[in-house]
Amino acid sequence: MANKKNSTKSTVAAAAKQLIAATTKHLANETSIKLAGSSYTPAQVIETLQAIVNLRDSVDASKASTKAKLETEKTEMPALRTRMRALVTYVKAVFATQPDVLADFGIAPKARTPLTAEAKTAAAAKRKATRAARKVMGSKQRLQVQGDVIGVTVTPITAPTPQAVEKAPSGSPAPATSMGTATAPTPAR
Repeated sequence: MANKKNSTKSTVAAAAKQLIAATTKHLANETSIKLAGSSYTPAQVIETLQAIVNLRDSVDASKASTKAKLETEKTEMPALRTRMRALVTYVKAVFATQPDVLADFGIAPKARTPLTAEAKTAAAAKRKATRAARKVMGSKQRLQVQGDVIGVTVTPITAPTPQAVEKAPSGSPAPATSMGTATAPTPAR
């Protein structure tokens, strides 16, 4: 068996397995074995050693199962927590004015502390400065603003007037217009 300093639970279980095999092989014919001041049959000794092996195997199986469950939790938990947060958001939106219902869900309503006089004054000054910096105006203020237009020449764009089209003799092409394309004669109304 490994010395006490280097023995781990796994090495103890491995040593117990080896002792079971050796006891079965070499001590099976003994009627009693004296251990720590008591007498045991070989079957009792093997039973004790097998209990050590069974405990270690059970712990190892539990560790493997726990490790698998932890991996499953690690992969599935983010999506589940997202859904849970969405439910909390929904409940807060639906029951925002009913603190007793929020308490049933384990959600404490947001406690809003009123602003002090100094905080209100500071907030008003900050809003005024922001509006001035961004040149934000209300609808009535915007109506009072009028622009001056100086030095702008406006040239109207009009459609060209149709020119009289001479009737071409039959069989000859229609005369070309100033754009270089032929136009068909306009029917009389």
